[in-house]
Amino acid sequence: MGTLPGVTRATELVSRTTDDDLARENAELRRRVAQLENELSEVSAAANDAIAAAQDRAYWLDRWHLDLNAVMRRRSASRLRASARAVRAVVRRVRVLLP
Repeated sequence: MGTLPGVTRATELVSRTTDDDLARENAELRRRVAQLENELSEVSAAANDAIAAAQDRAYWLDRWHLDLNAVMRRRSASRLRASARAVRAVVRRVRVLLP
């Protein structure tokens, strides 16, 4: 196992770090922790907003006694989705042609 040049003991290597180095490292680590906590709070807020929106939609579907799976299995729903895709395709092409 190799050793560092000029270091005879592990305690000698540890003693070379100064209090200023440790304080600087602690400050950097505290800044990083604060940054990660801010990032976590932003991600949590976005997730909570998405969950609230989904719960709101589910509430109204339940209140109106709508089963989207049953509705979308109907032939008319399939036709409606195909028509919506066709309309979207036309709108997208018109947007490309118009500056």
